[in-house]
Amino acid sequence: MEFVNDVVASFVASPWLPLVVLLLVAIDGFFPPVPSESVVVGLAALAAASGSPNIWLIMIAAAVGAVLGDHAAYTLGRLIGVDRIAWMRRPRIAAAVTWAQRGLERRAATLILTARFIPVGRVAVNMTAGATRFSRRRFLLLTLIAAACWSLYSTMIGLLAGAWLGSNPMLGAVLAIVGAIILGIFLDLTIAALTRGRDERQPIAAGTGRATDTSKHTMEPEVMPVTDTGPQTLRR
Repeated sequence: MEFVNDVVASFVASPWLPLVVLLLVAIDGFFPPVPSESVVVGLAALAAASGSPNIWLIMIAAAVGAVLGDHAAYTLGRLIGVDRIAWMRRPRIAAAVTWAQRGLERRAATLILTARFIPVGRVAVNMTAGATRFSRRRFLLLTLIAAACWSLYSTMIGLLAGAWLGSNPMLGAVLAIVGAIILGIFLDLTIAALTRGRDERQPIAAGTGRATDTSKHTMEPEVMPVTDTGPQTLRR
């Protein structure tokens, strides 16, 4: 265990570490298997427990990498679309793309901001934004906000875990990573449930409205009042 701690200590003291973090986060923007959240959270936990690495450099590197990764996904979607990449046609990814297409039409800002916290979701949303020619200027503004929030969120989880277990930096890093994964899964499931419920309610409401209007016009014919005016002479 002491050997592992020494290796980790030498790694986090490297001046190249912020660049490594930036590259990992950027790649994660268009290739979800890269665990960028785990890296940022773990390094933040180590920083809280041992004072190294520099947490501000890690936070800035993570935010810059997030913006670069999001725009890489946007550019890929704009150049080649979302149907030409094999892994984008997998059932889970295809469902995320469909969700992204509907969401960008209705609530683009909310979708882009929240998708940054969902590994698969952010790739689907950002590539779909590019494929649908979503405004690049507006996309840049939204991704800057999302990247800053995501970087702060990831480092705060690590800092809290590292401060709690300051006597054991490695354990603090592991617990912080596990906590971040659990929170990510919870956020993913919550957003999916809310979106599914909203999509299911809208057709029902629309259908009910049409049925009500139709019944008013077809089932209740207008009855003209009849007034007894006595015998009348038929005139030509």
